[in-house]
Amino acid sequence: MISFVAKRALAAIAALSLATFSLATVAFAQDFPKRPLTMIVPFAAGGTSDVIARTVAEQMGIALGQTIVIENVAGAGGSTALARASRAEPDGYTIAIGNAGTNAATYTIYPKLPFTPESFVPIAMVAKTFGVIALRKDFPAKDLKEFIAYAKANPGKINLGHAGVGSSNYLICKSFVTAAGVDATLVGYRGAAPALTDVIGSQIDGVCDAAASVSQSIGDKLVRGLVVGSTVRLATLPDLPTSAEAGLPDFEAQGWNGLFAPKGTPPAIIAKLNAAARTAVETDAVKKRFADLSTVAPDPDEHTPEVLQKLVTRDVEKYRKMLADDAK
Repeated sequence: MISFVAKRALAAIAALSLATFSLATVAFAQDFPKRPLTMIVPFAAGGTSDVIARTVAEQMGIALGQTIVIENVAGAGGSTALARASRAEPDGYTIAIGNAGTNAATYTIYPKLPFTPESFVPIAMVAKTFGVIALRKDFPAKDLKEFIAYAKANPGKINLGHAGVGSSNYLICKSFVTAAGVDATLVGYRGAAPALTDVIGSQIDGVCDAAASVSQSIGDKLVRGLVVGSTVRLATLPDLPTSAEAGLPDFEAQGWNGLFAPKGTPPAIIAKLNAAARTAVETDAVKKRFADLSTVAPDPDEHTPEVLQKLVTRDVEKYRKMLADDAK
């Protein structure tokens, strides 16, 4: 039996070890970062998440005094990238950008993933996005009413591209066809950019995308915008009707992008990354770029890790109900 004196000694040693560890963690966080960071993007270069990541990473790097290198890891609706991110050292040097698709819906669609929502620590929401449906420029329907009539007359024959099952673009597609009550074939790609390229080349009929990555192509008349799933028209696409204006008020497609770190990343480092993200989205450079992309930065009270965690928790449950039939 351990004596009272021995117990006191062990308790003192444990307390000293904890204090030493805490001091070491604080010292490490104070020196962080000493080298470049990596931000994993779950999709191919050129898509919405990639554009937002590069825009934010540049300014975050300036705030941190280190370069943030973008690493595109496409595949399986973003789960390939998140598996890689979940295995990274929890030292703040590897972070990932995600959205409602990669960090919420994916758990229903791919229930046997090697990671869970608890595998990540939220850093900050960095952007709000708006979903758009765009068609090849020679598609026979000229507006949403005509599109729905055409789709119902040709069930299963219309192809709509997205960035992979589980991606935010996939969720835009699902929300759209559900609200419209049409049977369309949803075609997955390894990112939004390749899907958009095939719409421009008339290889598929349309794309479900965020305004951030499709606005320029609509403006250049390479594709034809059909509808935006927001309550107000977008400044960059003033001629594109909202879902309510087009007669489909149930189509809502406002999304979010947030930054995550592997579980176990010290709170002091999360705080530094959060502060850098907050600084980044408040810069004129990011605000201008976001405005060009029809993307909105979070409100000041939405920058906290707690807000991002609530979004993840909410959307995991939301898409568990919506996507039950898509589980693999």
